[in-house]
Amino acid sequence: MQRRSARIAIVVGLAVAALAFDAAFAVRHGFFDLNVYYGAINYWAHGHGELYDFIREGSTYGFTYPPFAALAMLPMAVVPWPVVIVLSALATVAATGLVVYRLIGRRGWFTVGVILALLIAFEPMRETFLFGQVNMLLVALVAADLLVAVSGRRKWAGVGIGLATAVKLTPGLFIIYLLITKRFKAAFVAMGTAAAATLVASAISPNAAREFFTQALWDTDRVGALSFVSNQSLQGLVARLDPAHPSRLVWLGLAVGVLVIWVVRSRRAAAMGDEAAGLALTGLVSGLLSPVTWVHHLVWLIPALLLLIDRGRVWLAGGLYVLLCSRLVWAFDRRFGGFWGFLGSNAYLYASLILLFAVPLSPRDAVTDLGVGEGAGARGPQFPLTVRP
Repeated sequence: MQRRSARIAIVVGLAVAALAFDAAFAVRHGFFDLNVYYGAINYWAHGHGELYDFIREGSTYGFTYPPFAALAMLPMAVVPWPVVIVLSALATVAATGLVVYRLIGRRGWFTVGVILALLIAFEPMRETFLFGQVNMLLVALVAADLLVAVSGRRKWAGVGIGLATAVKLTPGLFIIYLLITKRFKAAFVAMGTAAAATLVASAISPNAAREFFTQALWDTDRVGALSFVSNQSLQGLVARLDPAHPSRLVWLGLAVGVLVIWVVRSRRAAAMGDEAAGLALTGLVSGLLSPVTWVHHLVWLIPALLLLIDRGRVWLAGGLYVLLCSRLVWAFDRRFGGFWGFLGSNAYLYASLILLFAVPLSPRDAVTDLGVGEGAGARGPQFPLTVRP
């Protein structure tokens, strides 16, 4: 009982310390993105105009997701704003808990509690929470699909990835992941699900679908300047080299290099039955390749960091965690010229690149005691609860 009480005190103490850190250093965004969703959905649902014509007052921001995302958010049209905030916060917390539990839950409640407490101070996580973003919900949806459903015995494999892709296009890279690792049935289910969801949304609102696929999808100015320091993608790095004329050739070379490494490592992970590593690698590469990867999108790095912890590379995970809590890139906002400016303004992108090489592959996660995998029955092997050196 004393040991349990001590552990509870540690988790609570870490959570309080993380909240104090956020109170001191986090920027209050006032659920800005959630307010854009709320405004656009109400503007559209109540007949004030087309979905993609809405621009939040005092800004240049409007709804940027596919029409299916708007259908999924339609309940916002009948729910008061304070209730929307509460539901968004609870959904983000639940999704984060699900991802952490699926990846390291076998290490016990104390480890899960410590990590959840530390994630309160993790900048991509707190930005997702304070903006009211949907990213963590998509991470959870894809993780649930890959870590539970993707198996020859699971007819729903691919549905989660398809739905996530219909909500936001970047999870579509997971369909490519299924193809390159020869899960063709799951890949076709994912494509069919994404297509069906998109067609349903298009049938309900053909004007919104037409405007999204012919205009809004290609208008990167709707989401801000590519050189903005929050854009921690390869495109952002290239744009900061020359904001006026970013080189497409340089971006293409970097993108091809990242894709080659991702394909090689993903196929190797799949051959070992390591679905967790496939999730981690594909998530972080989706951020590298996306034209715009704001800091809050980097919640896709959480699975990779969890695998570093789970597989004994705790010091590396700790170092990257500290970097991604530091707000370092903001010290170089609009000051990304010169060696130090270029180094500091892309610091979080370098973390993604490090993880691309550093995520350890292991056959241990082919089957876990948290769910049925593709190898050896429902119970799975029992793993030690200590971190391996």
